Amino acid sequence: MPRLALFALAVCVLAVVAAVLSFTQGMWIGVVWVLLAGLSSNMAWYYYRKARIDRARSATG
Repeated sequence: MPRLALFALAVCVLAVVAAVLSFTQGMWIGVVWVLLAGLSSNMAWYYYRKARIDRARSATG
């Protein structure tokens, strides 16, 4: 897995934990953490797919 995808995945996990803690304490700032988790999960998926496609292209080309 590429390094950027791992960093984005780590941010996603931390944002989910922060969102859960915020919501359990009754703070609405958890909404921001949920949005950040969604953004970082999309980034992780993008970088993972990009690396997989690049690897396939270099193997065939």
